[in-house]
Amino acid sequence: MDNKISVWSRILLIISSTFLVISIFVPLWQIELNAPQYPEGLGLKIYPDKLGGDVDIINGLNHYIGMKTLHAEDFIEFSVLVYIIGFYALLALVAAIVGRKKVLYTVFTLFVIFGVVAMVDFWRWEYNYGHELDPHAAIIVPGMAYQPPLIGYKQLLNFGAYSIPDIGGWLFVGSGAFMLLAVIIESKFLKKKKTGTINLAVSLLAIILFSACSHAGPEAINLNKDDCDNCKMSISDKRFACEIVTEKGRAYKFDDVTCLISYKNENIDKMANATFYVNNYLAPNELLPSTNLTFVAGKNVGSPMGGDIAAFTNKDSANVYVTILDAKLITWEEIK
Repeated sequence: MDNKISVWSRILLIISSTFLVISIFVPLWQIELNAPQYPEGLGLKIYPDKLGGDVDIINGLNHYIGMKTLHAEDFIEFSVLVYIIGFYALLALVAAIVGRKKVLYTVFTLFVIFGVVAMVDFWRWEYNYGHELDPHAAIIVPGMAYQPPLIGYKQLLNFGAYSIPDIGGWLFVGSGAFMLLAVIIESKFLKKKKTGTINLAVSLLAIILFSACSHAGPEAINLNKDDCDNCKMSISDKRFACEIVTEKGRAYKFDDVTCLISYKNENIDKMANATFYVNNYLAPNELLPSTNLTFVAGKNVGSPMGGDIAAFTNKDSANVYVTILDAKLITWEEIK
C-alpha cells in the first residue's frame, strides 16, 4: 500500500508551516473595549510573547473595579508560546519533507490537541482575570464579574467587550485548515473517488477563505427592545431601521438613516471597511446592503427622526413610491 502523500498535500503543509512562522511576529488575538467615554475604543493586542495596544489605559481603568493589572511577565505562556508555535511549524515542514501519511496524521492530531488546550488555557486566564477581584476596590458591584468573552461580544457594565482572533489567530486557523485539507486529500474514503477529491478540497478551502475574509452579516433588530446607538431612542419602525457592521463584526443599530450617518461621521476611525445595511421598506424584516438598494427621499416618507428616506430593492418599486409620496430618487452616495 502506498503510504506517500501527494504533491498537493506537501504544498499545503509547507503553506501551513509558513503561516505558523508568520503568526509568531503578529498579534494572535485582540480584545476591543467600547464605551461612551471612549468612542474611539480601547484595544488589547495579544502577541505570542507580549501584550500590545492600550495596556496602560486598560490597567488604569481595571484598577478601580479591582481587576489585576496586566503584565506580560506574569504569564508563563508568553515565555514558551513562540517556541511551541515554532515547533509545530517545524513539524509541518518535516511532514512535508518526509511525505508519509502516518506523519501527516500525527502532526495534524497533535496540532488539534494544541489548539484545544490553547483555547482552554485562554478561557481559564479570562475567567481568573474577570473573577479574582480586589475586595477593597474603589468600585464594587455585588455579584458582578468581568470575564471577557472567549470570542464574540459581551457587555461589561458600560463597556462593550469584543474578542476576536487577530492576524496571527487567523493565520493559526488557516494553518490548521490547510493541514485538514491535506488529511482529507489523503484519506482512504476519498481516494476511492480521486476525481472528487480535489474538487472537495478546493471547495472546502474556498469556504474557509471566504468565511475568514467576508464581513459578518447584520444582526436581527428587535422591535421596541433595541435602542438606536445614536439617539438612544427605541427602534419602533422596522421600515426605516438600519445597521452598521464593522470590519470586526460589531453591529450598531439605528432607527433612521439620519442616525446612521451621524454616528458614522462621529466615529470615522471605527467605520473603516464597515458595511451599511438598511431595511427594505416593503419587507421590514429584510436588512440589505445599502449599495444594493434604491432610495426615495421626501417629507411625506415620514421616518422616525426626520431623515425621511426609504429603501427599495429595485428602481421600479421606488418609482411607484416617488409618485405616491411626492418624493424623489436619491443615491446612497448622496445620502452619505
